[in-house]
Amino acid sequence: MACLVARTGRELQRYNMGRRQVVGCIPYRYKNGIDGTVSNELEFLVITSQKGNAFMFPKGGWELDESVEEAASRESLEEAGVLGNVEHQLGQWSFMSKSHDTYYEGYMFPLFVKEQLDLWPEKNVRQRIWMTAAKAREACQHSWMKEALDILVERLTSEQKQKDEEV
Repeated sequence: MACLVARTGRELQRYNMGRRQVVGCIPYRYKNGIDGTVSNELEFLVITSQKGNAFMFPKGGWELDESVEEAASRESLEEAGVLGNVEHQLGQWSFMSKSHDTYYEGYMFPLFVKEQLDLWPEKNVRQRIWMTAAKAREACQHSWMKEALDILVERLTSEQKQKDEEV
């Protein structure tokens, strides 16, 4: 059973040389075919900001009582209502906060989605939409998240090519 209350406040937040550390995930899945089989076509889950005027991937503060992977998983649950496997880190970025005029340190991970919940902590303040990589890249407002998406798409397509060559 997943916790249906989002963490709030910044008293447990991690900082590195004055920069708040945030962690995010790019939730993805393989699209189901018409006949119920799983295809090779990838879909990515984007969410709206809390104000609802921009698209992004789930992300939030990395807290002192959790690993970076636990933070990534928690943010995906709280903001997007998805559970799955956190995979190998996509990278680390420094970026300027749009609202706080300070630099943040961001870590991004892929999340292979295993379950999508009907109820989740931020359901009333966010929308979630599955889309192709191209549409997700176009919709996402953060350049550092777009870079992470590009890395993930390259990783997944090269893994698929290797599997195809082995067959």
